Amino acid sequence: MDALLDLLKKNARESDATLAKLLGTTEQEVRARIAAYEQEGVIRGFQALLNTDRLDTNDVRAVIELRIRPEREGGFDRVAARIGKFPQVESMYLMSGAYDLLLFVKGASLQEVANFVSARLAPLDGVLSTATHFMLKTYKDQGVLMESEPHDDRLQVCP
Repeated sequence: MDALLDLLKKNARESDATLAKLLGTTEQEVRARIAAYEQEGVIRGFQALLNTDRLDTNDVRAVIELRIRPEREGGFDRVAARIGKFPQVESMYLMSGAYDLLLFVKGASLQEVANFVSARLAPLDGVLSTATHFMLKTYKDQGVLMESEPHDDRLQVCP
């Protein structure tokens, strides 16, 4: 991966001046490369990575495995495009193995997610089966540990 993209992935709030210094280039070059990545669709947006377990919300997150029947002309893409339009779907991936699509969804309650799966997702043309797994706690997200405080794994030595 490009060194600039790697730095942005680690901390998208880093200033252009700092990025330029780390990369040994100019701020103008950094801005131009970021603009080019945005224009090409490589950079799709910038987000803060949140520890949702520490937020005062009762949102429910689930992982849904979908088996789908690909369409003759559009393959998996058309079905995925329809599913991706649902606001409950936060992320979606085409997978190899026992299922075809992996969805990460969010809802206000277990019932809301269950209703979304049974009333909106499962009846879609091309959806053969679903398997829903509710997320209970986040330990690590996108390479970032969600521990509340640093943990020292060294053995304690007593005199």
